[in-house]
Amino acid sequence: MITLDQLLAARDSRRELQLRLLSSHPEKTLVVLTVNIPGSEKRSRESYDIGMEGVRLLCGLLAGRDNLKIIRDFNTGFEAFLLTSLGEEDAKRLCVGIEEEHPLGRLMDIDVIGHDGVPLSRKRFGREARRCLMCGEDARICMRSGRHTLQELTHKIHQMHNEYFQRT
Repeated sequence: MITLDQLLAARDSRRELQLRLLSSHPEKTLVVLTVNIPGSEKRSRESYDIGMEGVRLLCGLLAGRDNLKIIRDFNTGFEAFLLTSLGEEDAKRLCVGIEEEHPLGRLMDIDVIGHDGVPLSRKRFGREARRCLMCGEDARICMRSGRHTLQELTHKIHQMHNEYFQRT
């Protein structure tokens, strides 16, 4: 089980690495993938499988364009960093496509970090906010209101993972 302090420290560490990568590779576009797992248990076989599937998809879409890949699987969650020669806007379109169309895409958070260090927003590309895993409403509203229990969300993630990996 992880604490809020650990989550915040992991976020800071991820941010530091992002800024280092952006400054050392200013000609590249940075793509960062994390896995959306609710609750205080962030590291599991399922989160690793989902993260690695995201990395596999990104590497396939960025084939011949990525030159650096860093994968970190911490107690605070799965993280992957890819640098690509693809432009920011094209990279964001590909990432949103994965998030919206892949059976596990809702469990992946794939950000394109702009050269200013700020993630490109979905809204900038005319896309709606992320949808709730359970009911399809705005995910932020469900999360803030606690509309769904951790047990319900965990069960849904387990089900999605098993259906996908039993099929492939």
